[in-house]
Amino acid sequence: MRIVYMGTPDFSVGALEALIRAGHEITAVVTQPDKAKGRSGQVQCSPVKECAVRHGIPVFQPVKIKTPEAIAELNRYEADVYVVAAFGQILSRQILEMPRFGCINIHASLLPKYRGAAPINQCIIDGERETGITIMQMDAGVDTGDILTQKKVIIEDKETAETLFDKLAQAGAELIVETLPLIENGAITPVKQDESLASHVKMMDKSMGRIDWTQDAACIERLVRGLNPWPSAYTFYQGKSVKIWSSDALDGGRVKDAQPGTVVAVAKDFIDVACGKGILRIHELQLEGKKRMDAKSFLLGNQWKAGMLFG
Repeated sequence: MRIVYMGTPDFSVGALEALIRAGHEITAVVTQPDKAKGRSGQVQCSPVKECAVRHGIPVFQPVKIKTPEAIAELNRYEADVYVVAAFGQILSRQILEMPRFGCINIHASLLPKYRGAAPINQCIIDGERETGITIMQMDAGVDTGDILTQKKVIIEDKETAETLFDKLAQAGAELIVETLPLIENGAITPVKQDESLASHVKMMDKSMGRIDWTQDAACIERLVRGLNPWPSAYTFYQGKSVKIWSSDALDGGRVKDAQPGTVVAVAKDFIDVACGKGILRIHELQLEGKKRMDAKSFLLGNQWKAGMLFG
């Protein structure tokens, strides 16, 4: 099939590579404009653009995809279908109706659950045991279109957003290659989403990572994994932020006389913190301005003791 591919971050690269390997003709790649990053202000292009350039595919980077000028440019690239994976802009109804088979989206959840911008993070934070990929026929809503195909992915006990991201990117790449021939041959019956089962996820921001020590240890431990590597879960000690990268939730009730956020034990390779219920055992952390390290290495240079209070 002739495809215009729309995507921006790392998550989108695997599917693009898979479509190229499968022999589809990628007539153009549409991605977000290059941006200046970091203190240096050096301009960087998106991972999807880098992939397209490696394969000699034309790249289109509209600031706003809905403008008449952008739509005219899209019309230059013949396509049977537009494949969209984390592009980052909303498509107009006019664009949705331009290709013969419309626009299909690779979404990182089992719709209708976890519509929106950050389904990978949120399903871990919520304690889900499985998630997956949905190939969806796009409509004017946000992740509300008919379901074409789905593939389930198990969430492991110590899964982080980073590891689940990689698994879902691979699953998405496999499923889109399996799905396109079915679309072309009319072998799929689209399924309407059940609105009564729908849930929505807002975009991640740094404020979501601030730990509320009055929560259960199990909830905090999931937050740590769900926000790893970004924006990360964090707390404060003596005015400096402390990122928590790896932890375990220890069962049990409230530690007697310990205010949530209090360090109740320090051993050579872990730090225990009282929570609203249970204890969070910290295995890896990062003090503001310092590098990330395991608790054993951290404690060699920081004399932390029981009785300290985070938050």
